[in-house]
Amino acid sequence: MHSAFHTAAAAVFIYMLLWFIVSLLLRRNDVADVAWGGGFIVAAVAALVSWGAATHRAVIVVALVIIWGARLALHIGLRNLGKGEDARYRKWREEWGKYATLRSFFQIYILQGVLLLVISLPVIRAITAPESPLTFLDLLGGAVWLIGFLFETVGDWQLLRYKKDRANKGKVITTGLWRYSRHPNYFGEVTLWWGMYLIALATPGGWMTIIGPVIITGLILGVSGIPMLEKKYEGNAEFDEYKRRTSAFFPLPPKT
Repeated sequence: MHSAFHTAAAAVFIYMLLWFIVSLLLRRNDVADVAWGGGFIVAAVAALVSWGAATHRAVIVVALVIIWGARLALHIGLRNLGKGEDARYRKWREEWGKYATLRSFFQIYILQGVLLLVISLPVIRAITAPESPLTFLDLLGGAVWLIGFLFETVGDWQLLRYKKDRANKGKVITTGLWRYSRHPNYFGEVTLWWGMYLIALATPGGWMTIIGPVIITGLILGVSGIPMLEKKYEGNAEFDEYKRRTSAFFPLPPKT
């Protein structure tokens, strides 16, 4: 597993370096959001090529990563097309001043590369595990991954459709999956990575890769996901009411 991980790390470093160069040319750091999904594809494919032995389990997990990563990158890329730089990244650029270029490289692109490598550990373990029959854990993991993928995909689509309607400008979406969770797409992303972990759990030593889903769960629940997104709604009466009756993460019936 170590050689596959090192190859994946080298590939991700080059990938992030290229996106950093793109950010300098376009003068916007929110391209890092587009790079996120593709980075997992790079890590998975590099690990598979490096390992040289494609087991049934390896082919399945790489295919799942490609499906998820490509959809996410395409969704974010199309969403940002024709718009200015995301406010979060613009604020960081202003705060960092003359060190913006250096700090962007390390605190956005290199950090993102490190995080996605750690999150990818269940995938790399599944790729490097010896060939063995698929088990109930593989089936369960695939089912959990599918549930997560559907939540993320449908949630993103519903939000995109809602925002395209000019009558909804400045309003908070409270329909569809968003009626049951304030962040169904985030719930989906976390869920699908726990599905990947269940697949890795079917392999020898796979349990040790639990740091992967734990990291993505922590990031979304406590760092760059929900807290950062909801901060911009502080003082919004409509959102406060929505927040009072709607679960932050897990899809639950709204409170009356």
